[in-house]
Order: sequence, then C-alpha cells, then structure tokens
Amino acid sequence: MRENGHPAVETVNLRKTYFGAVPVQVLRGIDLHVGSGEFVCVLGQSGSGKSTLLNCLGALDRPTEGTVRINGQDLSELDDDELARFRNRTVGFIFQFHYLQDEFTCLENALMPVSITKGTPDDEDVERVQGLLERVGLGERLGNRPPQLSGGEQQRTAIVRALANQPRLVLADEPTGNLDSRSSAQVFSLMREINQETGVAFVMVTHDDRLASQGDRILRIEDGVIEEL
Repeated sequence: MRENGHPAVETVNLRKTYFGAVPVQVLRGIDLHVGSGEFVCVLGQSGSGKSTLLNCLGALDRPTEGTVRINGQDLSELDDDELARFRNRTVGFIFQFHYLQDEFTCLENALMPVSITKGTPDDEDVERVQGLLERVGLGERLGNRPPQLSGGEQQRTAIVRALANQPRLVLADEPTGNLDSRSSAQVFSLMREINQETGVAFVMVTHDDRLASQGDRILRIEDGVIEEL
C-alpha cells in the first residue's frame, strides 16, 4: 500500500440528490474521515443511502454537492477519464454478488483490474496476485472458472480482485449478504486479516451487527445522515 500521510478517504458536506419527476435527496451533508488502515463498518436500513454513499466514496457516482478526497485527491478536479483511471488504481470494490466473468479463470478474474490498467499483467503482477489467491486458499483453483467454484470461493476471488492493484481503499457493499453464516464469517475474517496485515483501509456496508462489531468503528446511516455508534 502507498503511504503519503493522507486519509484513505474523507468527505465534506457530501450531498446526493437524484433528479426525476420528484427530486430525491439521498445523502444530506455527510462529513466522513477514514484513516489509513481503518476498518469502518456502516449499518443502515434499505433505502438509507448506504450504497449511494459507497458509490460516491468510490468515484462510481459524483455527488450533487460537497467534496470527496481519496488519498488526498479531490475527485471533483478529475474529468471522467481521469476519474476512471484514478478509481482503478486507488480503489478496490467488493459487492454482494461477485460479478466474476465465467469465461475467465479464477486467476484471470483476479487480475482483471491490472489488465484494465496495463493491458497485459507482467510477471510480478501475476506472482503477487497468485500469491494472494494462495493466501485465501485458492491455490488449487487458479485454473478453475467461476461455475466450478463455490459461493465462498467466488467471493474470495472477488476479494483478491479488489486487492490486485494494491489499492489505498477497499469498499465492500454487503460482501457477505449472499453467503451462508459460516462462509460469511470466513469472508469477513479474511477481509479483516488482510486489512490488519496490509494496512489497506476498508469501508464495509452490512446489515450484520455481529460482523460490524468486529471492525474498528461502526457508523449508522439513516435518512441520508450518518452518526458514529
């Protein structure tokens, strides 16, 4: 992970409104600071703004008002192409559904962010990502395609994919929501271990109070406003 003294991500007066026949204000002035190496869990009911917050934090969506800085970079200063490149280099994403590509192997899926950045991963990239897959128990599955993997194995592949470009920040949106309780515990434990071993900051949205209690901080979002528990 690249260290430079900046927070992994911070927001100032973050607001997001979706404009349609009736405008819907989803985020209502959020100030957030996630330090390097922190593991922050965000709780909230459906419709509270959790996923919208992650989308803004991860530069998948631009806020209506306010500032988002990742690794010290104000995202509003970047045009769309610059933002896409910055996002791929700096942020890793883990979703409830793994979104692996069935035509690619476990290793090829995990290398996808590197392939997007470089075109062709070099030997060092392959060795590093393969080492991560071995670290999460997928060393014997490198050549398997997603349909040949269990749900937990697919999500572990997705975790390694999120780490492939050595990001500053990983955003996880209900990453255990599609798994049974045993696999959920294993996947969360794996993310926490990686966070502690590498210093990569994690922001994880979850409905699971039990998992959230194992993070460094718990935040609750309700009606677009966030508070620390």
